[in-house]
Amino acid sequence: MVAIIDDDEQVRTATASLVRSLGLATRTFASAEDFLLSPEQGVADCVITDVQMPGMSGVELQAALRAKGSRTPLIFITAFPEDRIRRQVTLAGAVGFLAKPFDGQEMIACLDAALAGA
Repeated sequence: MVAIIDDDEQVRTATASLVRSLGLATRTFASAEDFLLSPEQGVADCVITDVQMPGMSGVELQAALRAKGSRTPLIFITAFPEDRIRRQVTLAGAVGFLAKPFDGQEMIACLDAALAGA
């Protein structure tokens, strides 16, 4: 199951549609906090998350998951691609860092990489 976390409903819907077109199950969340409180937090094979969201950011979500010992692969999407953030999340194990609007093939390549070990 691929968890998709973004405060923008249109992005969540479009991303979920792309992921489902690959035959993968999805679950969407409007916030990182919603994801962390859900049972899916422990069973997601991959997390696609926005970087900037109200409340907990995608970067903070990654840190929280790693602090819990989670090795779940994360793919970041952002409307504000900053090299500093890209380096930070990549060093912490991110599989991808895509600028919105992202190319579907780029997302598919990131998902393939993320799920290769699942």
